[in-house]
Amino acid sequence: MMSIDFEEVLREALTLPTQARAAVAAELLASLDEPVVDDADAVQAAWADELEQRARRARSGEDAGESWPAVRDRVRNALTR
Repeated sequence: MMSIDFEEVLREALTLPTQARAAVAAELLASLDEPVVDDADAVQAAWADELEQRARRARSGEDAGESWPAVRDRVRNALTR
């Protein structure tokens, strides 16, 4: 079995054209994500659980959230960088 060194792979990848580097980067990032769930009912149930947890934290005061002006300013700053 051939062993490929990280630095060698990186060095080779950096010689690729921009579009190819972007495709490699996208594939690498996607490989870090959790497996895709194709079952619509499972996805809906997972989102329902998530929303319930968030609502429970908001109602209990555990998570007060952020004010709209703070969120708006953060988004504006991120978009203008």
